[in-house]
Amino acid sequence: MNKKIIKNHIVALAAIMSLTVICSQQPLLAQPARMDIPQIVSPEVKPDKRITFRLYAPDIKSAKLFNSDIQGIPQQSDMVKSTNGVWEITVGPVEPGAYRYLFLIDGVRAIDPLNPATSESNMHSWSLVYVPGLDFMETKLVPHGAVSEITYYSTTLKGFRRMHVYTPPGYETSKIKYPVLYLLHGAFDSDDSWTTVGRAGFIMDNLIAEGRAKPMIVVMPAGHTGPFLVNRPPGGSPRMSFDDFVNEFVNDIMPYIENNYRVFKDANHRAITGLSMGGAQTLNIAIPRLNQFAYIGVFSSGIFGINQNQGQNTWEEQNKQYLENKKAKNSLKLFWFATGKDDFLLATTRATVDLFKKYNFNVTYNETPGAHTWLVWRNYLRDFAQLLFK
Repeated sequence: MNKKIIKNHIVALAAIMSLTVICSQQPLLAQPARMDIPQIVSPEVKPDKRITFRLYAPDIKSAKLFNSDIQGIPQQSDMVKSTNGVWEITVGPVEPGAYRYLFLIDGVRAIDPLNPATSESNMHSWSLVYVPGLDFMETKLVPHGAVSEITYYSTTLKGFRRMHVYTPPGYETSKIKYPVLYLLHGAFDSDDSWTTVGRAGFIMDNLIAEGRAKPMIVVMPAGHTGPFLVNRPPGGSPRMSFDDFVNEFVNDIMPYIENNYRVFKDANHRAITGLSMGGAQTLNIAIPRLNQFAYIGVFSSGIFGINQNQGQNTWEEQNKQYLENKKAKNSLKLFWFATGKDDFLLATTRATVDLFKKYNFNVTYNETPGAHTWLVWRNYLRDFAQLLFK
């Protein structure tokens, strides 16, 4: 080996040794910056169905648990600070199900930094905790379908939109066509809600595995219009423009599904349902198009404003030609309503059911225990899905 090569090897070796010394003096990136931070778990679901929430924040002045529908506690509940800087609260026992929550840290809403499970509404994200115990929505050893996030361009709203689509087990490897259920969310929620806090995918997996529901595609679109686009403009507030959504549903959502998925395109293989705002949207979509939907469901909802004096411009008068169409309404295979006895929209549902009975619709109506919460809506999806496409 000549002297020049030896010299180059010595220089390279020296550089490597210098780099090793420098690296050894730096903290490893995978190591925590402080070793005295307590190791905590949040949320912790206990065998007795109590839930403990924890937050390490030694320097803040107050912390509260902010929840959506955890029963037995206020929507905002004070957390208690320990000497190690951990804020903690234990609630329950609570009914099995999925629950949304946030922390109020000195008055500011924040998701749980220790919990990767989240659920979206149309204004912010929630942390999500699941309490097991109801067989129909558990994660079980059965064939599972897939839930896809679909981005599409809405010609109606002139912007990009998103929807979630559930395809049943075996869809990818089969060549058959499937019936389709359009499943709409409520006010201030999003297209993500039914598959996270609503556990729609797991509910359908279990029903299909047990032979209690037909394999079907479930389409969960975004029901809000206005600023709630993928490329949303700055500012703005929620809009419940039913006409905008109806037009988008008819002109963009249904055509997208029927052009991109193997679905039947006749009324006998098409169902639509929704909760709260989505239930009202369901009626606005389906009643003028009874020849396109053989199955209609309304969860905790009805015709908004039906109990109020709105002069001549009422829903009944606007849709009278469809309400009186004997052939169209007789083609319905299922017209299904359900509302909790403690729901603030109970009177709206009852008045809506009475209106349809006045026009001789064959209505199935269920009043159940519960209020305007996901605790009842997951049950309604389970019950409604079993009645479809028989």
